[in-house]
Amino acid sequence: MGRAYQNRKESMAKTAGQKTRLYSRYGKEIYVCAKNGGVDPDGNLALRSLITRAKKDQVPAHVIERAIEKAKGGGGEDYDTARYEGFGPGGCSVIVDCLTDNVKRTFTEVRQAFVKNDAKLGGPGTVAHSFDHQAVFVFAGDDDEAILELLMMADVDVTDVELEDGMISVFAPITEFNKVRVALTEEIADINFEVEHITFVPQAMTEVTGEDVETFDKFINALEDCDDVQNVYHNAEIND
Repeated sequence: MGRAYQNRKESMAKTAGQKTRLYSRYGKEIYVCAKNGGVDPDGNLALRSLITRAKKDQVPAHVIERAIEKAKGGGGEDYDTARYEGFGPGGCSVIVDCLTDNVKRTFTEVRQAFVKNDAKLGGPGTVAHSFDHQAVFVFAGDDDEAILELLMMADVDVTDVELEDGMISVFAPITEFNKVRVALTEEIADINFEVEHITFVPQAMTEVTGEDVETFDKFINALEDCDDVQNVYHNAEIND
């Protein structure tokens, strides 16, 4: 699998300077998660994980608290999930996850991002089969075999454990997310996760070269300029 999971993080970093958009996305996701699963992070593991991730991305406490308070009220907006799939510049596979209160508006904006940047929007399932929906944890370490043994002893179903450049990556089914986190934190007291999320990991990469690189950047930026887009996943391997 290599470092394919980093593709989304790296592409996001190009526009993450616009903090208000980042805060808005986290606020919306926390609100929906708390409204659907409960406002207590101790009883809503998905919410607890989301709050932890938000803090790592330096989302202010007041943004998190406001979203939870809004969910406590029981009113507010109703958001629907929407997922779009297709092919980006250079033929790479792309998945776009959205939270929206107006599906027609969101579809129009996402479609325009595809149409204007040499990309092709497909139907449901167009490319999802070429990704694995996985829980991914990344942290500093030098003994992947010891980590694998640790997780197996904790009866965790692990897909893969990799070591590369002093970083250990653990891949597991999404249902094992909390078990992986608990097992690692209980055995490694000072562990600091560089990555801890559920994501789409591509099964194979598609090399994007030449003029397609600039078009790909514009394509990703156009998607992330859409307020309803929460996450963009792809299998592009950029080769300038």
